[in-house]
Amino acid sequence: MDHQVKLANGDIVPALGLGTWYLGDSQASRSKEIEALRSGIDAGMTLIDTAEMYGSGRSEKLVGEAIAPYDRENLFVVSKVLPGNAGRRNMVSSLNASLKRLGTDYLDLYLYHWRGSIPLSETVDCLEGLRKEGRIRAWGVSNFDIDDMEELFHIRGGRNCQVNQVLYHAGSRGIEYSLLPWMRENGVALMSYCPLAQAGSLRKGLFTNPVLQEIAAAHNCDVTQVLLSWNIRDGHTIAIPRSGSRAHTLLNAGADKVTLTSEELARIDKVYPAPGRKIYLDMQ
Repeated sequence: MDHQVKLANGDIVPALGLGTWYLGDSQASRSKEIEALRSGIDAGMTLIDTAEMYGSGRSEKLVGEAIAPYDRENLFVVSKVLPGNAGRRNMVSSLNASLKRLGTDYLDLYLYHWRGSIPLSETVDCLEGLRKEGRIRAWGVSNFDIDDMEELFHIRGGRNCQVNQVLYHAGSRGIEYSLLPWMRENGVALMSYCPLAQAGSLRKGLFTNPVLQEIAAAHNCDVTQVLLSWNIRDGHTIAIPRSGSRAHTLLNAGADKVTLTSEELARIDKVYPAPGRKIYLDMQ
């Protein structure tokens, strides 16, 4: 991959990775989904994101099977711990279960999936302990808004957070008002889930927008690739589109070869403007 992101701890990862939300749920499509993941890895999308929540562990099992033939050191495997498991009572057993399903003895990145009732300081202490033991190489958070991030950075060890994974695409730019500038200033990379608006109503109109279609035609590419190229344009964002088919995965990977001009970015800003006020995190 030509487009890469350097994390604060020095790790360098591809700007385009593989999302796995809803993958692994159907036995009938399992072989097709494994083929999709492997085609992405072969194309350079060596960052694979999953979670214990996805299919109650079925996604992690699918990823484990998909990555089995590869040299583990050449992959960057990410999973997430549920809020109810993000404390002293359950985090170690939760991580052990994820590692067993994934068929690996460590994670490159472990994310706190979203905030729950366990004190944030306790969660950070547990994550830091796992990092120091080498069970995880780094940790981050997901679905944290700016108030959450500011609180996190005032906790002992909180500044070791490498990534915040939130929803972000051209139709959902709310994080650009305050959260994203704060993350840039403090060296926290953005991991963008649903970068193609896969999750719901915000997708409406994106793929039929005439400006995006014209830009795609100018680059002899698909609107999908324009949207992904837009997503990773700043060099500090990792996009993790999810696909269960080889063809769509390779289409996503092709966005690595698309670089939008400043004029094209300005045209996209005009039809999908950045926010002028605080907007709370979108979830769909």
